[in-house]
Amino acid sequence: MEVLQHLMDGLLIAIQPYNLVLVTFGGILGTIVGMLPGLGPATGVAVLLPITFSMSPTAAIITMAGVYYGAMFGGSRSSILINTPGDGAALAATFDGYPMAMNGKAESALAISAIASFIGGLISVVFLMLLATPVAKFALKFGPAEYFLLMVTALAMTASMSKGNMVKGLISTLFGLAIATVGIDAQSGISRFTFGVLELQTGIDFLVVIIGLYAIGEVFKAFTDINSGKKVPQKKFGKIWITKEEWRQSWPAILRSTPLGFIVGALPGAGGTMASLMAYNNEKQISKNPENFGKGEIVGLAAPEAANNAASVGAFIPMLTLGIPGSGTTAIMMGALLMLGIQPGPLLFTQHPDIAWGLIASMIIGNFILAIVNIPMAGLLVRVLSIPSKVLYPMVLGLAFVGTYAISNSVIDFYIMVAFGIIGFFMEKAKIPSAPMILAVIVGGTMEQSFRQATRISNGSLSIFWGSPLAISLIAITIIFVAMPGIKKGFSLLKNNK
Repeated sequence: MEVLQHLMDGLLIAIQPYNLVLVTFGGILGTIVGMLPGLGPATGVAVLLPITFSMSPTAAIITMAGVYYGAMFGGSRSSILINTPGDGAALAATFDGYPMAMNGKAESALAISAIASFIGGLISVVFLMLLATPVAKFALKFGPAEYFLLMVTALAMTASMSKGNMVKGLISTLFGLAIATVGIDAQSGISRFTFGVLELQTGIDFLVVIIGLYAIGEVFKAFTDINSGKKVPQKKFGKIWITKEEWRQSWPAILRSTPLGFIVGALPGAGGTMASLMAYNNEKQISKNPENFGKGEIVGLAAPEAANNAASVGAFIPMLTLGIPGSGTTAIMMGALLMLGIQPGPLLFTQHPDIAWGLIASMIIGNFILAIVNIPMAGLLVRVLSIPSKVLYPMVLGLAFVGTYAISNSVIDFYIMVAFGIIGFFMEKAKIPSAPMILAVIVGGTMEQSFRQATRISNGSLSIFWGSPLAISLIAITIIFVAMPGIKKGFSLLKNNK
């Protein structure tokens, strides 16, 4: 009953005309950003940041969340029509979505992707409602030592889940922690790594880092293939819907993939890409006709679409309840809330219930709005795919510069932003993931302060870090995730030797 009362309070906030406009605006913008190859939700939210500074915290998080799950809806559009995923989470949609379009079933592919995204997102919001308050109450048991270990665990999980190479994930994490130490030490007053530059004494703003890595980095990457040929998507469609037989085949996969996606999304660093690929592989393994996958199997499109939307909702669990971003996009949202004076974490649901429950209620409304937008209006929306890169990327570049200047009105931030754009470009070339770095930049300062508070409480004794069952559990989880790639490799070698 308590959850229902909170939800009703949240709905009263979400249905206010201003917030309804923001939910719709964020969802449609996210859908468009998700469709455009290379951008994705993180870039969309990063570019949107300057606008949110003039909003209330509730309005800001509602808008950014709309962009996030809206991009999950939109990412599959380019996957289906031009075999180019809008972002990593839409990669699995190319496996069967594009073959469906090539087989003359583009309408069915567009419809099932929107339906699966809607169902996956809606069920996941219910999971979020039921789990958020218990997790927040549990998080109140955390002291400084537990918070430090929690952040170490989150960083280890993010690094260990990096695509193919944990070492590169750890390098990215350490680089992020180094950036977080730049500026004047809050306790000693000593300047650290400022190299005599006065503007660096206040530190490097993580929002500038984010805009540089995601927005400027994407523009630099686009310069390398801006003149490459671009597939022209189908522009004329029949009725965008599915048959009863297609629905009969799809709904069990949607219901199986939704909880899987939600759980994976709630793991810091896992994200929609891992969730969608796991859902796809799971359905292929249990299918009676696995040979049909990759040839236009509708289940192969429905499962990952439900999973990636569920993962985007699941990523809010650690951010809202623990103050640990569940993905790169929620890291940017957390940064925006911090700039607006709101600290995500276990006290958010008691101190700012309007923000927490207003957000959850807006997700319910937003999923309905996006279902309406993405099915009847799909034929109109996909025309955005025809925007030339030579027009799109200068717009992104201009918004990035305006947004960066709006953060602190400092010209030095331009140089920092461009520098991180170059860093982001070369990190992409070297296949070094940026998510661990972003997470480390954001939590680095809090992590350092938690460590210092814990050692001060224990008079310098490190035993405080293994002095409680919760702390020991976090250490064990960290060790498991760090060792996991090696364990998997060992099992693989044993299997091959047999």
